[in-house]
Amino acid sequence: MNIIIIEDEKPAARLLQRKVEKLGLNVHTMLHSVEESLQWFQTNPHPDLIFLDIQLSDGLSFEIFEQIDIKSAVIFTTAYDEYALKAFKLNSIDYLLKPIDEDDLEVALNKYRQRNPEPQQLSLDFEMIKRMLVNPVDKSYKKRFTVKIGQQLKVIPIEEVECFYSENKGTYVHTTDNRDYLLDQALEQLETELDPKDFYRVSRKFIIPMRAIKEIVLYSNSRLKVILPTYKGDEVIVSRERVSDFKEWIG
Repeated sequence: MNIIIIEDEKPAARLLQRKVEKLGLNVHTMLHSVEESLQWFQTNPHPDLIFLDIQLSDGLSFEIFEQIDIKSAVIFTTAYDEYALKAFKLNSIDYLLKPIDEDDLEVALNKYRQRNPEPQQLSLDFEMIKRMLVNPVDKSYKKRFTVKIGQQLKVIPIEEVECFYSENKGTYVHTTDNRDYLLDQALEQLETELDPKDFYRVSRKFIIPMRAIKEIVLYSNSRLKVILPTYKGDEVIVSRERVSDFKEWIG
């Protein structure tokens, strides 16, 4: 099965890719904008299945289908709530609400295997959803975190986060006042809840905000080491496969 992902948030796209491939399928290509998608479809055969985010950085993804007669089946991946899309479940394969649950993903892929929708059904979906999203709302991201300290709760504003890290099967937030707090979320979930313009997952262990980067130095095996202002735990290393994307992120 030939699969592509159209998603403007690269961390979310990579996370979905890992979940799809965990189910034994191969993601052929990841596209991140309307313009990039249009160029790709003009020179490549259409895939069997598209995971499609509705709102991309340069417009609604339906613009792709207005200019190119796409023959692929589609599973929506969206931050819009369930009620706005209920009317379209019968014609599209399915939709996955972010953050994407692995069980829901497997159900959606099973639906694809069980039926092969006609292309004209898909175009009807796009027109109906476009009318629902004439004034799409901005995507919202986490602004604060609540942690438990004994019998008390503490609110940590996003501006006070120096990094998130995993250790001994737990996920922690390290703050600018050099304190560490245990969180309920895994890094995979945090990756979808943080603004990708401000936060980047440099490795399986760390997510860091751009404003907290004090220094970047060369490290062994073509990797990079990030120095943070107060965090003195394990070294924050940008994994080799993420170096190019990291450099693009920091501009």
